[in-house]
Amino acid sequence: MKHPITHKALSVAVAASALLGLAACSDPGANAAPAAPAPSGTAGATTFNLSPQQDRVPVTADPAAAALVPEAIKKDGKLTVAVALGTAPLGLFATDNKTPIGNEVDIAIALAQSLDLEAEIVPVAWADWPLGVGSGKYEAAITNVTVTEERKLKFDFATYREDQLGFYAVTDSPITSVKSAPDVAGKKIIVGSGTNQESILLAWDKENVAQGLAPVEFQYYDDDSASTLALQSGRADLTFGPNPTGAYKAATDGKSKLVGTVDGGWPLSARIAVTTEKGNGFAVAAQAGLNHLIADGSYTKVLAKWGLSSEAVEKSELNPPGLPAS
Repeated sequence: MKHPITHKALSVAVAASALLGLAACSDPGANAAPAAPAPSGTAGATTFNLSPQQDRVPVTADPAAAALVPEAIKKDGKLTVAVALGTAPLGLFATDNKTPIGNEVDIAIALAQSLDLEAEIVPVAWADWPLGVGSGKYEAAITNVTVTEERKLKFDFATYREDQLGFYAVTDSPITSVKSAPDVAGKKIIVGSGTNQESILLAWDKENVAQGLAPVEFQYYDDDSASTLALQSGRADLTFGPNPTGAYKAATDGKSKLVGTVDGGWPLSARIAVTTEKGNGFAVAAQAGLNHLIADGSYTKVLAKWGLSSEAVEKSELNPPGLPAS
């Protein structure tokens, strides 16, 4: 087990952290939960269906949205979608170790069906989706990609989920709410190095210190089991990371609780989106397909299935304002 690196031992500039964070905050592997839950007898724990037989939410095609699909994409009847696997509940392999499952997989399949296409899920390393989408190898990436102004120069986007970060504490912790900077003063907090959540926490800590409040004790771990042990043993008060992975862990083991969420783009708003090749026209069809799923309720059911209802959007937006370059 690796020991934590404290804030004093690891000097990180806020500006540098923010720059790295625009890429890292969207990587579902950053501070990720295990791909599958550990067996647990904890009362209140939720069991997710991780088998190859998913009983996915039924979806009907929307002729109007399907008509917007570019001919170059619809000609083979398939929608090739890149999804990074290995991070529950977003994307992972089922218990047979070969069938892709998870929220992003279900969104991809539902979107394809709404456009009268068959989804072809292609497992990729998260860092590989930009080249694949930009070259036309993949017709879309649905893999926790945050809209940024820099990315909009190369890709088009249709949003489908809010980008949320979550603070989690042990279930019996006296901490019940974390909403702003004063709430983290003096706390021992586990956070991923070089992530957007770290840059937010550094900014809050700087604000607190300027106000004469106690500083945050930053803790960094290289593996999930070590950070989990630190939280459960009381060596840390909170973890701060991508909300989907934190919510999944809390649901499956029943040992932690959500005490606060922060927009992933704080102090701005950030959105997760279907990512397509710039200018090929598919993002317009994707937006229409997603809005069909939202209107008929199937979108809500998909997010609820994976415990992500709190991250639902009211409508899909085409190329909304993205996070600015640092």
